[in-house]
Amino acid sequence: MIPNPIHKVLSTLSTHEVRYLLMGGQACVLYGGAQFSRDCDIVIVCDEQNLERLKNALGKLQAEQIAVPPFAREYLERGHAVHFRCHAAEASEIRLDVMARLRGVAPFEELWSRRTTLEDAPGARLEIVSLPDLVAAKKTQRDKDWPMIRRLIEAHYSEHRDNAGEEELKFWLRESRTPEILIDLAARFPELASREVSDRPLLKGAIAADRVRLEASLAEEESREREVDRKFWEPLKRELEQLRRNRRP
Repeated sequence: MIPNPIHKVLSTLSTHEVRYLLMGGQACVLYGGAQFSRDCDIVIVCDEQNLERLKNALGKLQAEQIAVPPFAREYLERGHAVHFRCHAAEASEIRLDVMARLRGVAPFEELWSRRTTLEDAPGARLEIVSLPDLVAAKKTQRDKDWPMIRRLIEAHYSEHRDNAGEEELKFWLRESRTPEILIDLAARFPELASREVSDRPLLKGAIAADRVRLEASLAEEESREREVDRKFWEPLKRELEQLRRNRRP
């Protein structure tokens, strides 16, 4: 079960019929990749009706906006996160980060169609981004996200290794960052691994059981993704800096 303050935030969003999906650190906890997080990150449908519902829920949580940008549809649609600090007694000091557009991740309706639904307590449902979508969202410039991707997939692999279907096998081959897992998969499923090489060339190292080559290829792959993320955020960061300057006395 998730901590009570986070549960209060999510249950308040649900009570106000906000269409959202849990992502970030709390989703990583639920998928077994992390042990603790006090932040609550969500992705939402960015239409006027849903934003109004979110505003009502934020009022109930006594949520104060912190930092920039402003809480406005135009910023959410460009990919900014809007940040809040909750002050309601049962959710005190929980930080809530709201996004509507994630780099490299499908639009909300597609995310919703393949979401994971968990029952945190009797009658309390949690709607979470799918593990593949969470992994895609974690491909950022931040140093902490890459070890998290590795742990998430290792936990999933450990749980499902002996009863995996083709979709799970493809997911691991396409996204695992653990050389031992990739080498094991290539040895057990050589035909599938060979078919996936066209989408992920570094699997050649897994097929050859060449750990040194595989580690170097994984590092290069990470570097490319970091650069793509940097370029995506570059104009958004300039915009945030301008907003900060405009706020100064």
